[in-house]
Amino acid sequence: MSTALAIAGVTAVLRDLLNDGLINHNISGLLGSSVTVSVQAPDRVVTGSTPEASQLNLFMYMVTPNLGWRNEGLPGRDGSGRTRLTNPPLALDLHYLLSAYSGADLHAEILLGYAMQLLHETPVLTREAIRTSLIPSPSVGNALPPALRALADSGLAEQVELIKINPATQSSEEMSKFWTATQSHLRPSAAYTASVVLIQAQRPARSALPVLTRGPRDAQGREAGIAVQPSLAASMPLLTRAQPPAGQPVAGIGDLVVLHGQSLDGADRRVTLNNEPLQVALELAVQPPLPPDRPAATTAAVSLAGQAAALPVGIYQVTLQATQPDLLNQPRRMSSNRLALALAPRITNLPATVARAGDGSATVTLNFTPELRTGQHATLVLGGSEVLPLTAGATPTSLQFRVANAVPGTYLARLRVDGIESPIVDMDLQPGDTPVFLPITVSIT
Repeated sequence: MSTALAIAGVTAVLRDLLNDGLINHNISGLLGSSVTVSVQAPDRVVTGSTPEASQLNLFMYMVTPNLGWRNEGLPGRDGSGRTRLTNPPLALDLHYLLSAYSGADLHAEILLGYAMQLLHETPVLTREAIRTSLIPSPSVGNALPPALRALADSGLAEQVELIKINPATQSSEEMSKFWTATQSHLRPSAAYTASVVLIQAQRPARSALPVLTRGPRDAQGREAGIAVQPSLAASMPLLTRAQPPAGQPVAGIGDLVVLHGQSLDGADRRVTLNNEPLQVALELAVQPPLPPDRPAATTAAVSLAGQAAALPVGIYQVTLQATQPDLLNQPRRMSSNRLALALAPRITNLPATVARAGDGSATVTLNFTPELRTGQHATLVLGGSEVLPLTAGATPTSLQFRVANAVPGTYLARLRVDGIESPIVDMDLQPGDTPVFLPITVSIT
């Protein structure tokens, strides 16, 4: 998710996009004069009695809620309004008016035509384009105004949804009202919508413990109502399930993850773990699954041992590649479908006992794996309450958390990194067993 700087970040990226397009098409040489791109209100573009310069103006005139995201994460507080339950994102659509100015004949039409073509050919602001625009190089970073330097921390490139640029339609009545309200003279213009900007706070919230079971289990340990039906045989690698060890729904560093599917055999089998927001793409060789008698056509295993620095916590897309014969019986490199795999943090120094300080607080130190990346947010969920980490003494594999007014007792502990929690439930069950919590606790004395 993004911060409150994301609105200004979108405008800055669009301005750079238009500037670069005008330079690449040599519009200044075509018009015989310099061309600029401004982001001001229309009444401030042309002032005084000076001749009107050739320029484009991108003005954000309205912000509206995004209908698809507006209810995500609600409610954010409990019935009393005092306890924060979640941090729901503020989902916004930004409305822009692109106008062309010039005192020369046909210059405004030429500028507007090139600008509209550029936005038509760039319907999505890629993460690379956002980073290039908002994160300056060290050689020019200190020369920028403070407002532009601050946009590097907007988080716009890391938000879940990419920014889409869509043309909008304005009636003659709407255009008349707009130019009248801004007390400006009508100029050739086109309206656009940038969607969606997701602004989310990072504040401690109350979190319930996970549900142990969704109903009675049969003799094989399966919950009622869950069944798997095989389909037609696949003609190329098909992944159907990623199975972390010990029955856990999430994987951890050091785990051997078993991939299930069809047509998974072949030569030089490799598994790729990809996370685009974190810019991680790691290729690993397939290892023998456990038990070893499972057929290679339906199972493949990949080890996450020794990947604490390469694989941060996140949601990964898993694909399998293998060399298989095609329809003409010729060897060909085949790639499977994508399957989601959550890599969760693992706490390595619990259970532990912590003594309270003289002011009644308790400081909990957590060692964990994998390493925490820059920009990732970690919280400690102690029992049902979240605690933010201290900045002092933090390392990529260790954080300290200060619990104010700590109440003596033993609490279950979970480490949450970007919404993904460390395992707390023992899922390695035999038929008829009841799920229990793992002994990952902090005892406050």
